[in-house]
Amino acid sequence: MCAQEAFQAQRSQLVGLLVSGSLEGFESVLDWLLSWDVLSWEDYEGLSVLGQPLSHLARRLLDTVWNKGAWACEQLLAAVQEARADSQSPRLHGHWDPHSSHPVRDLRSHRPAIVRRLYSHVEGVLDRAQERGFVSPYECDEIRLPVFTSSQRARRLLDLATVKVNGLAAFLLQHVQELPVPTTLPFEDAACTKYMAKLRATVSAQSRFLSTYDGAENLCLEEIYTENVLEIRTEVGTAEPLQKSPATLGLEDLFSTRGHLNEDADTVLVVGEAGSGKSTLLQQLHLLWATGRDFQEFLFVFPFSCRQLQCIAKPLSVRTLLFEHCCWPDLGQQEVFQFLLDHPDRVLLTFDGFDEFRFRFTDRERHCSPTDPMSVQNLLFNLLQGNLLKNARKVLTSRPAAVSAFLRKYVRAELALKGFSEDGIELYLRKRHREPGVADRLIGLLKATSALHGLCHLPVFSWMVSKCHQELLLQGGGSPKTTTDMYLLILQHFLLHAAPPDSARQGLGPSLLRGRLPTLLHLGRLALWGLGMSCYVFSAPQLQAAHVDSEDVSLGFLVHAKRGAPGSTAPLEFLHITFQCFFAAFYLALSAELPASLLRHLFGGRQPGSSLLARLLSTLCVPDSRCEEASVAALLQEAEPHNLQITAAFLAGLVSREHRVLLAECQASEKALLRRQACARRCLARSLHEHFHTIPPAVPGEAKSMHAMPGFVWLIRSLYEMREERLAREAVRGLNVGHLKLTFCGVGPAECAALAFVLRHLRQPVALQLDHNSVGDVGVEQLLPCLGVCKALYLRDNNISDRGICKLIEHALHCEKLQKLALGNNHITAAGAQVLAQGLRANASLQFLGFWGNKVGDEGAQALAEAVGDHQSLKWLSLVGNDIGSTGARALASMLEKNVALEELCLEENHLQDEGVCSLAEGLKRNSSLKVLKLSNNRITCRGAEALLKALERNDTILEVWLLRVALSVGSLCWWREVLSRPLFLIEDGRRVETGLASLSCEHSSPFAGATFLKPS
Repeated sequence: MCAQEAFQAQRSQLVGLLVSGSLEGFESVLDWLLSWDVLSWEDYEGLSVLGQPLSHLARRLLDTVWNKGAWACEQLLAAVQEARADSQSPRLHGHWDPHSSHPVRDLRSHRPAIVRRLYSHVEGVLDRAQERGFVSPYECDEIRLPVFTSSQRARRLLDLATVKVNGLAAFLLQHVQELPVPTTLPFEDAACTKYMAKLRATVSAQSRFLSTYDGAENLCLEEIYTENVLEIRTEVGTAEPLQKSPATLGLEDLFSTRGHLNEDADTVLVVGEAGSGKSTLLQQLHLLWATGRDFQEFLFVFPFSCRQLQCIAKPLSVRTLLFEHCCWPDLGQQEVFQFLLDHPDRVLLTFDGFDEFRFRFTDRERHCSPTDPMSVQNLLFNLLQGNLLKNARKVLTSRPAAVSAFLRKYVRAELALKGFSEDGIELYLRKRHREPGVADRLIGLLKATSALHGLCHLPVFSWMVSKCHQELLLQGGGSPKTTTDMYLLILQHFLLHAAPPDSARQGLGPSLLRGRLPTLLHLGRLALWGLGMSCYVFSAPQLQAAHVDSEDVSLGFLVHAKRGAPGSTAPLEFLHITFQCFFAAFYLALSAELPASLLRHLFGGRQPGSSLLARLLSTLCVPDSRCEEASVAALLQEAEPHNLQITAAFLAGLVSREHRVLLAECQASEKALLRRQACARRCLARSLHEHFHTIPPAVPGEAKSMHAMPGFVWLIRSLYEMREERLAREAVRGLNVGHLKLTFCGVGPAECAALAFVLRHLRQPVALQLDHNSVGDVGVEQLLPCLGVCKALYLRDNNISDRGICKLIEHALHCEKLQKLALGNNHITAAGAQVLAQGLRANASLQFLGFWGNKVGDEGAQALAEAVGDHQSLKWLSLVGNDIGSTGARALASMLEKNVALEELCLEENHLQDEGVCSLAEGLKRNSSLKVLKLSNNRITCRGAEALLKALERNDTILEVWLLRVALSVGSLCWWREVLSRPLFLIEDGRRVETGLASLSCEHSSPFAGATFLKPS
């Protein structure tokens, strides 16, 4: 293979190399190519356009070099190696004559060494050049723009010398020779070395211990950290031969090259629901870096909390943010900051909790100067966009609902944090409880209580179970079933620990609750005001205005904020955002000051002027001299909708019949509580019916379909928290749809329990689509009660394993209404396929079975083939991407000989090869039902294709055979000419055209890569 061919074959890798670092690395490659005369000055100018994405410039460079021939391609590869070596050792190449008669040429020939020599001395050289009249003040200002690094300023000075004819080039050639030779890399000097050591020590101290939510314990993070399920989120609708399931990653893969949405962006976005472990994941990242075990490509890591950043009122610059709000350099502040600007690719910034940042993302105000102060929101937004510290990596965590389409434009990769797997829950509890038998008893309790087990996939609930393990083990069969139950249990735990010893055995009775009711209402009032103001950290004046005193704080639900503003008294925050929502709901349920009619705004839509919190303003507003009533009301309209949804679900649970007796004892009037319950019931039913009325009418000839949004899921969850069968039955009376779509709605086990509780009351069968969620094995168990009303069930991309399949098949295939089951892209192996096969033998209703993207292998394929051979109703079967080889193909061929119902069989992306295809061809000769056979990407050659063609001559029913990417050689051209003379058709880009010799191309090794053959009608 010649150099140009090798160069072209490595194009994607070369693009990755050129854009993997910062713009500094790319410009260093240009320096070498310019000094070797690979690039002309005109080429260089075309590749030095400011503002162009680095990936565009990299591809343009590759095109330019390719057009110059093999020698230029070899030189580019050498330049990449030289640039990488320069970044790791301060080598200088060559010497030059300071009195050369061709100074412009020599500046260019020795450009890499001159840029390195100029690096730390640009300011002084510019001053001397201006004194001697070589450059104007305007030209100096242009070179000194703060958006340029020191290396870029040096290059722009050399570029200016190339086009000026006033002696600047000769001056530079002579003066640079006199500058001291750098003997160390910039980050090896004393200031940078000392700062890196201090930053590592600071970050290590902050991250080494994990404070529990209540702040009562400091656990060693290394001993307690448990991996969560972390997946790459890709764009919906991306066209690929096979839609792969989301890649499950470890934390060390956070910056992997997979799943990039925008290669020119710098921000990795990690999304997860409240309590899914986002903050702990970042803390583990910080610890791994600080202890030198991972992420060592970064020399500097700066952790920030969005909750704390929004408390900063004064304008900030990049320098102020890094040094004053993270870690201050003890010496050489300017040198350290200049290095950060010059080498942003060695910098990582993490921002935790973007959903708690009161300001909504916008890209309207752009700031490019790292030294100019600006508001904290503009600083953060410009960092995320890359206008500031471009090429520095940023990690941003947030709940999904807070991430706008505007922000996603600047995201390099998006990852979803799904919480604990079933094994993760067990591992966490064993790490928390090392006493003999305690963890085993807790795990046994969870497995026996599926509702509680479903809640625990979120780490915050696993912590609650751990915290309240004594109460749970004593309760026996009375374990919590809903989110409200769990939070009342943790409330009981805290109240009992604060109560006198003689009340320790009472449980959460009316007397215990009534005794601390003023404290709970004070906390609720503060929590509700905070939600309206998007305020999650409370100062002493705010606590005082809400009547929260030291006794209230001592209960334990308010803890010191992790990082307060420098020089201020440590503010307080709730244990977790969900606790703030719980106390806000508690206040709404029990405050005598609020009318029940206000609750309708909590469950309804967010119309201007109708915000629940805006209506409560006159009662709840904490006095603040900075905000007048009108401005506060405007802020309340921007309250985080997701927080209000959580609050609504808690409120529904608190006013439910199950907890009404408990709360009624604390109310001055039981009628007031009954009015709240009736209002919540009416509001929920009305909101659901309004949601149903927005469903567009069905397309003629099709079932009515509803694509639900996350807001609908929260209405269902609120309904489940009330636990009223009659209300659920009435609520779905108006749901007249044939297809209910809930894809990408964050449906986990808890949501599955709520859906099953409500949907089982439907009067007609429905197709339930739950693709791309977090159902998991526990969620499958929660769905079982509603399988009787499902005519189709889609569970693609849901982290379901063989355990979940066993639970599902035991019930699903006995449901006579179920006709379609889609289980693609999960984690099902041969064991799960064998269970499915056993269920199929007793089933007579299933017509469509999607099993693609799993790992059933030959053993699983054999089991399914045996079951499908005699199946009378199955028409469509997909085993795409299941690692099936020739052994599995033989079993499927035997199935085809016996089966009389199957019409489409999809076997793409396996390992059938010619041997397997020949077996299938034999089966086709005796089959009379199959119409479509898909075999693309199976390493098939002419031998397999010819066997199929011979089988088709004896088969009258087959209409389509898909053979994309058949491994053919140019030597097979004569054979294909014979094939094309037969009555077949070719599908190209969706168009059906008759084949002919004009469609062949001898330049490609596979003339029919991307073709499908059809028999003519």
